[in-house]
Amino acid sequence: MKYRERERRHRKNFRKEISMEEKNTIILISGPTAVGKTAFAIALAKQFDTQIISADSRQCYREMCIGVARPTEEELASVKHYFIATHAVTEDLNAGSFEKYALAAADEIFQKNKVAVMVGGTGLYSKAFCEGIDPMPVVPAEVRSRVIAGYEQKGLIWLQKELQEKDPAFWKVAEQQNPQRLMRALEVLYATGQSIMDFRTEKKVQRPFRIIKIGLQLPKEVLHDRIHQRVDQMMDSGLLNEVRSLLPYRSHNALQTVGYKELFDHLDGKNDLAQAIANIKANTRHYAKRQMTWFTKDTETVWIKPFEKLPPSFFFPILHS
Repeated sequence: MKYRERERRHRKNFRKEISMEEKNTIILISGPTAVGKTAFAIALAKQFDTQIISADSRQCYREMCIGVARPTEEELASVKHYFIATHAVTEDLNAGSFEKYALAAADEIFQKNKVAVMVGGTGLYSKAFCEGIDPMPVVPAEVRSRVIAGYEQKGLIWLQKELQEKDPAFWKVAEQQNPQRLMRALEVLYATGQSIMDFRTEKKVQRPFRIIKIGLQLPKEVLHDRIHQRVDQMMDSGLLNEVRSLLPYRSHNALQTVGYKELFDHLDGKNDLAQAIANIKANTRHYAKRQMTWFTKDTETVWIKPFEKLPPSFFFPILHS
């Protein structure tokens, strides 16, 4: 009882401190897939009595649920989420469109609360929100389809070779194992004849709100175990049927996603189901590693273990530094 009363006063005083600050605050939660971001963000949003903006480039698609680990209906009912199941897989979304959406969502939340939570594993999306992003040229649908088809038929090695030979400036700084980034760069090259580097100014935008960055991490063996368990749960929940229902849309960018590509290959007869599941687990581990490589470059991020609840005192030195 004494602990609960102390915690209640602690939380009340913390909210009072927040309300005295001049700037609104975004608490950005990042980290690799399966680390526990959803549960952590919901607990944090409840603590501040606020809402969540998802920064996940796949959970925004209505037709993709199981394979993207979308929050459950109960979780979505407990805290309002923005950018969850808001778009169709046929829509061409990117970091620029997310930036506009998320800024509008933040403004809406700030009308009632000085704190908002953002959570997601798509580093480019959260970076665009925090710092702004350079406008990219429009890529015709036929060019995008050509790149996707090349990748599906010839694999990652083809993407790497094309960019190494035709866009060496980008290749030097590229995430060379990330097919999504490589395909995007190749699309721009094919569409404009210019390197994607020519469109990057790297000018950071100063936002009119404070951003606190918290990263969640786990030991590699623990994270890998969680990834394997999640994939098994997805399969038990009907991921194969979800993927089968999306076969007509497989050429769209939204479905160039781990968990879907491997099962498309299985449905094409390229391997058996056990091998497809093993491929999903392996590719998800690789994806998690790329995420951590991206997120750990940001020196402003405070890294912690994914406890579902943190005492308000955790934020004092960050908010008042």
